[in-house]
Amino acid sequence: MDIEQKAVQLWQVGVDAVGGYKATEAALPGIPKPDRILAVGKPAAAMALAALSHFGPVPTLVVTKDDHGRDLPGGVEVIEASHPVPDDRSLAGGRALRLAMEQMEPGSHVLLLVSGGASSLAEDLIPGKSLSDLEALNRKLLSKGLDIHAMNAERRNLSRIKGGGLLSHFSGARATVLAISDVPGDDLNVIGSGIGALPDACSFTATTQIVASNAHARDAAAGAAEMAGLKVWSNEEALHDDYLQVASRLGPVLRGMKKGVVVFGGEPTVVLPDCPGRGGRNQALALALAKEISGQTGIVVVVGGTDGTDGPTSAAGGIITGTTWAENAETALRDADSGTFLDESGALLKTGPTGTNVMDLIVAIRA
Repeated sequence: MDIEQKAVQLWQVGVDAVGGYKATEAALPGIPKPDRILAVGKPAAAMALAALSHFGPVPTLVVTKDDHGRDLPGGVEVIEASHPVPDDRSLAGGRALRLAMEQMEPGSHVLLLVSGGASSLAEDLIPGKSLSDLEALNRKLLSKGLDIHAMNAERRNLSRIKGGGLLSHFSGARATVLAISDVPGDDLNVIGSGIGALPDACSFTATTQIVASNAHARDAAAGAAEMAGLKVWSNEEALHDDYLQVASRLGPVLRGMKKGVVVFGGEPTVVLPDCPGRGGRNQALALALAKEISGQTGIVVVVGGTDGTDGPTSAAGGIITGTTWAENAETALRDADSGTFLDESGALLKTGPTGTNVMDLIVAIRA
């Protein structure tokens, strides 16, 4: 196995460790069979499938991203919607979740499975607000380079189901919330803009648990590297900044690293031009890091979104070396067109939907 294959393999080990099915399955023993399962987010289908495999048939609603709802058994209601900018199906998904909560019988138990992407995929707007208001807000937030806390705080202002709103409509007796975290600090009030958060006043018994996070993915990748006899020099959540600042900070680390592995996680931000090209934050960061390590030998860096889809693209990120950077790469960075450059260079990381979402993961190997 060459160094590039090994780097991708270690990255995949990290992602597999936080798979929606695996993480949910591990948390289910001891939880009573629910009367209804509601799942929302990019990994919602994988999480719901684990619950159905464990409990057997239960009325289930899954709200997820386009092409992410496959492989679910018949009888499961699936609503696929747009990400990262919501559409009318997002409103249908949000309304369906609220109505499902309202229709729960007294004494009933709901299992709510929450994961990243829910901010866009499911929404039920406050009176007086429209889809165009929601679309405009999300486009503004995505273009301004805000972190997830700031973005989700603004999203909650338009919503009836975010920030504890969804469970405020629950009319049953018990709620169990299992969440895959895609935010720093693993705060249930921030994941999916708080779509799984508890309301201020609970009239029911509630149990919440974070079942997978970026730290779990990083630790799995680092552990696999050590098992392979590779020295792990760093394992940090170090990507929470503008992608150019992240690249500038990590560049010296990568250039100066000795033989072995470094693992980083988190979620960089990108300020987009008025007419951005093709790509997402991971592809942008990969290309910026390619500049930092240009001319270096014996190093491979894998940068990818753990959900397998970076921004509005079908690629997860990029795989770069000391030879990836080229003269026209600067223009691609400036025009937010890193995806086109990496594609033409054969440097895209393509995995397809992974069934999880715990922010982003970098694995670098120096041979």
